[in-house]
This record gives sequence, structure tokens and C-alpha cells, in this order.
Amino acid sequence: MLEILQRQSGTYISGEEISKALSISRTAVWKQINKLREEGYEFEAVSRKGYRLMSSPDKLQAHDVLDRLQTRTFGRQLKLLGVTSSTQEEARRLAEEGAPSGTLVVAEEQTGGRGRQGKKWFSPPYKGIWMSLLLRPQRPLSFAPQLTLLTAVAVCRAVRKVSGVDAGIKWPNDLLANGKKICGILIESAGEDERIKYCIIGIGIDVNVDRDEMPAALHDIATSLKMESGQAQNRAELIAAVLDELELLYALYEEEGFAPIRHLWEALSVTLGRRVAVKTAQRDVNGTAEALDESGALVVLDDSGKKIMIFSGDVQLT
Repeated sequence: MLEILQRQSGTYISGEEISKALSISRTAVWKQINKLREEGYEFEAVSRKGYRLMSSPDKLQAHDVLDRLQTRTFGRQLKLLGVTSSTQEEARRLAEEGAPSGTLVVAEEQTGGRGRQGKKWFSPPYKGIWMSLLLRPQRPLSFAPQLTLLTAVAVCRAVRKVSGVDAGIKWPNDLLANGKKICGILIESAGEDERIKYCIIGIGIDVNVDRDEMPAALHDIATSLKMESGQAQNRAELIAAVLDELELLYALYEEEGFAPIRHLWEALSVTLGRRVAVKTAQRDVNGTAEALDESGALVVLDDSGKKIMIFSGDVQLT
């Protein structure tokens, strides 16, 4: 039915014509039209004329992503979902079933998306990039935090390249634009004998969300690429760009270690040189963020003049 309506886009087609073409009843046509409306399609219905497709949601198509990819493995195995509770959980299930490294899960909407420290992630349909990438690095578990920083660099470079938005990284992996969050990254690892069995890189980017579509509680802390750039962005192009950057930096890490990734992260940081308030499981730290350690830890010069290494915690720029 959708194909018929799209072919007739801009003109009316009667319910009778649709019912004959599909060998279904007029009532069935009406029910399917309502289902499409629930998915974001807009129709004009006029008595004795029929239905006219007015607008369609910005739905992702697998071929739009795959045709843009320049990767060897990242994203080549792609599972595109309509609605899911969490792309992380779907990717984890695929990992346990033996899916290969580079498998990507993308959803149009998440009902239970989550960020770091168990925080809920706002994931409206057709407006963002909600995806999880499965990797199987042959590395010790200590590799995971550095992979988090590497991912932040890759996403930041892709966002800047595609949208032109001057994004920066808040330690360890949030992306900000004009002080507001546009992207969160969550990496979850499964270990075996002190080595990574697999890890799931979850990436959530607010792409084409409008201000009035965001919960009021997020207005002061979150933004989108559309709001910052003033125009809608192509999500398929951005997904491909993120994967291209990720595979490139991952190969660089494999060849040269963390040092080049560290320098790239520092160049994109909006944390270094700033006053920060850090909440860790052990204590609160107030001071100035000075550098990124070789391990990926944030070095903070606290107010007493002591250098503190932050390996995990919630950082607020002050």
C-alpha cells in the first residue's frame, strides 16, 4: 500500500483503487492507512477523491547506510530495527549467538535506551541515531576505557565533518555543542580470563530533534545537530561517517597504541584547562582539568594543589 501511495505522491488515489490493487476490503485499506499514520506518515483524506500522501517520516534504509560505507567490516553486518527496548541488549544477544565483530544494530526508536551510570536516554523515533556496534578485540579488559575515548574522537570527527557543528568532547565521552549535550556513548564489555570476550559500543546522537520535541527537563542541558546547524541532517550519511572514522582510528590504535588517540582526544576536548567538579564513588574533587593520562584517566589539579587521577566519575564543567 505504501508503495502505491508513494508512486501517486501529490495526487489522490481512491480507497477503491487501493482495495482492488491489493485484493483487500475498503475497511482493510482504512486500517492500514491508520497504521501508517501511527508510524509518522501524514495523509489527506477527501471524500470521493481518496487518499493523498502528504509527508513521510525520515526512515532509515539499510542500503542508504551500506552504500555510503567505506569500511571493510564495521557496519557491514547491519540489523535495522523499528522499535526496540535497547540496541545494547539486541547487540548483546547477537554477540552471545556468535555474530562477527563489526556487526551493527540500529533502531529508529528505543523505549529503554540508557546512558552511563544507568541514566535513561531520550530516543524519539526518526530523529536520532541510536546504534550499537559489536567488537571482539583481542585485548585485556583494561582496554575498554581507552576504547571509550577512541569512540568519542571518532564520533566527534564525524559530526564535525557531516554537520559542520563545532562539537567537542567532555571527559570521557560526551559530545557537547555550545555547552549542551548532543551525543552520549556507552561501552559495555564481557570478559573471559581477564580478556575482553566482546564489547558493545552504544552511540546515541540527537540529530534532527526539535526543541519542542524534547522533554522540558532537557532544554537547558541537551541540544541536537539540527538545532545547532539550523538544518536537518542526513542520518544515513552520519552513521556511515561514524563507522568510517571508528574503523580508521581502531586500526591506528592497533598499530600505534593509545598515544595518537590521546593527542586527537586532547585536540577536541572541551574539558582540559577548565574548572571541573567531579563526583567519584570515593569522593568529590574540585579543581582544574590538566591533561589526559596515558591510561586515559583525567588528571585534575585540585584546589589544594594535588594532582588527582580520575578513572571513573561524573564530570561537570564549572
